[in-house]
Amino acid sequence: MTTALSVNTFTYLQSLRQALHQMPEISGEEEKTAARITQELEQAGADRIWTGLGGHGVAAEFTGAQPGPTVMIRCELDALPIQEISQQAYRSRIEGKGHLCGHDGHMVMVLGVALAMKKRPPCGRVILLFQPAEETGAGAFSVIKDPRWPELRPDFAFAYHNVPGRPLGEIGLCNGVSNCASRGMKIRFTGKTSHAAAPEDGVSPATVLADLMRSLPALGAGGDMGANFALATLTHAQLGEATFGIAPGAGELRMTLRSQTDTRMDQLVGEAEQQLQAALLRAAEHLGEISADVTWHDIFLATVNEGSAVGVARKAADQLGLQCTNMDQPMRWSEDFGRFGLDGAKSAMVFIGSGEAQPQLHNPNFDFPDALIPVGVTLLVEILQQILGQSAPAVVQTAVGLD
Repeated sequence: MTTALSVNTFTYLQSLRQALHQMPEISGEEEKTAARITQELEQAGADRIWTGLGGHGVAAEFTGAQPGPTVMIRCELDALPIQEISQQAYRSRIEGKGHLCGHDGHMVMVLGVALAMKKRPPCGRVILLFQPAEETGAGAFSVIKDPRWPELRPDFAFAYHNVPGRPLGEIGLCNGVSNCASRGMKIRFTGKTSHAAAPEDGVSPATVLADLMRSLPALGAGGDMGANFALATLTHAQLGEATFGIAPGAGELRMTLRSQTDTRMDQLVGEAEQQLQAALLRAAEHLGEISADVTWHDIFLATVNEGSAVGVARKAADQLGLQCTNMDQPMRWSEDFGRFGLDGAKSAMVFIGSGEAQPQLHNPNFDFPDALIPVGVTLLVEILQQILGQSAPAVVQTAVGLD
């Protein structure tokens, strides 16, 4: 295998990244993106390709000459339902949707690994997974539940994410938890509407809604990361319709719960449901019965790095002379990659700094820095070589402006 990224290869991957950037597809809708990825993998000479995994997921296999472990590199297909405000010539062409988390860059780095597989590893096999629906937390779960998953199941799994606010090209590794658990709580309230001149003849959810807007955020205010870390964020509230003549009979509240561990998340869920029941009882004493329907969405388990996989990634970064930082705290934001570790793979989430002045993830003006492409490709291939065979040469930086 070779990892030296030529100027021509970089230019090709940069052009591909910008083409993907123009055609963002949100979770569950990644059909055209998956088709383009499949085409690229066919051209790269993959030994086998799976499509339609867990939705629109795509995976490719590159097999070594001798038996050995299976190593999976995973990236994401989906974009976000956010309007991009970039003035770049390659900005999103899809109204209200944009690659504002960097998944377009993640995809091309993995496609760069596919190009490096022209020379197969000495042993084992490489699985490149382009996973759907990461942004909703549904994708990894759906891929693992796909009946074809046993054909792909890896011994090792690696993923990575760019991180704004950290030095460009810096590698960050967490021992243990790398990404917090989170889930969305949606509560729909039903009472009874009435004329605004006679609100006493209806049952408005306004009181219970206001009650919960105070009590639920108090379940967790963030603070120091640790086993008891908890953050409850109010994300949406709606009461009735935008009128003046109707006393409302319906409402909706949405919260995001966040914790460092799955155990703490289970506790948070229980505490939130207790707060809801208490608020309904208080309201019933004065207003009448209000019903509440609770549903849970965007469920992310904590992502926990396995020690030996972290060691492989750290050794690969050192081998390439990349700056590598041991991070003492996980990311607050969530990733569904953790499910692959729970499925039995020795896994690690690797972070790559995307610039200290880079706009934050999910900002409408975020744009993945193309200078990270050679760093990501070379690091991922070196990780594969640490497990499956030979050592890679130093990363070629001067050709892409990282010198």
